Order: sequence, then structure tokens, then C-alpha cells
Amino acid sequence: MTGLDTLPDWAAILVSVCLVTGAGITLAGTIGLVRFPTFYQRIHAPTLGTSFGAGFTLLGSILFFSLTQARPVLHEVLILIFVTITTPITLMLLARSALYRDRAEGNDVASTARRPNYYEG
Repeated sequence: MTGLDTLPDWAAILVSVCLVTGAGITLAGTIGLVRFPTFYQRIHAPTLGTSFGAGFTLLGSILFFSLTQARPVLHEVLILIFVTITTPITLMLLARSALYRDRAEGNDVASTARRPNYYEG
């Protein structure tokens, strides 16, 4: 017995919405990784996709296993904490190492990272 037959319909819908939302946000992050032109722009989309996508997926997991086992299952919270802490740190380390490499090679980093100012006339 897997416990799926004891899961109420409202809970199955809620878990499904959490999983589909998490997968959609993660997909948007991976599409951003492919679509953005520079490395410095590419590292932001997967970071947000990983954090929020994992959050919704883990929320769905917490709901599913808490309802099927009739007790709070919170070990996924540790996974969420670790993902939330390590993802921005990885982003920062990747950006700093790329910036160091570009400056050491003499590349003009400011022109690729600068946003256009639409108010200049």
C-alpha cells in the first residue's frame, strides 16, 4: 500500500500544482540560461529557477508525505535551506571568478555588463 488511495482529492490537486509550478519555474530558469547573450546575464536565471523551483517542488513533497504518513515530514526543509544558502553563494563565486578572469585577460567587462540607459537623450 503506497498511501495514494488515502490522499484526498484537494491534496492531490495542491501537490500537483506545487510540482507543476516548481517544474515550470525551473524550466524558465533553464530557458534563460540558453537565451541570454552574456555569461553575466546567464548566471541569474538558473539561480532563481533553482531556488524557487526547488522550493515549490519541496513544498509539494512536504504536503504529500505529511498527508500520506499522517505525521509532519519536515526533512525536506533542510534540503530547501541548503539549496537556498548554496545557490546564491555559487552564483557569487562564479561571477567573481569570471570577472577576475576577464580583467586578467584585459577584456572590457563594463561594456558587456552595463545596461542601456533609456533616459539619456
